[in-house]
Amino acid sequence: MQARRKHRLWIALSVLTGLGCSAALVLYALSANIDLFYTPGEILYGKNENHKVPQNGESLRVGGYVQPGSVVHSNSSLAVSFRLYDARGVVSVRYQGVLPDLFREGQAVVVEGVLNKGHLISARQVLAKHDENYTPPEIKQAMTPQKGKTQ
Repeated sequence: MQARRKHRLWIALSVLTGLGCSAALVLYALSANIDLFYTPGEILYGKNENHKVPQNGESLRVGGYVQPGSVVHSNSSLAVSFRLYDARGVVSVRYQGVLPDLFREGQAVVVEGVLNKGHLISARQVLAKHDENYTPPEIKQAMTPQKGKTQ
């Protein structure tokens, strides 16, 4: 093989290797920042057929209804804790900040945060539904008990 062809081959291989490494790093960065959607029942019993349960420290979104009587506001700060429920389970949420105007007991909400021990979610953001008649499809489906499914 001529020296000129070898040189071109090494340049081409170097460029392809660099592109491959760049693509791998981009995909890794994107996968680390994905917030997966769960319902309270899926956090407790697993998601889909493989029953994948989220791990402590995992960033996620949880959709459910605010359990009546569970909202507790702190007297000294903006901290609030409440429980989210669906047809299969209940999880606790702790949030530091101002809640949306539409937030109230019995209301459908989506919480973005990190899962901690004891199925406690440390929320970064709380989103309340925007319309009286709208419920996200995932939450509506989670609220209806499924026939033939065991917990």
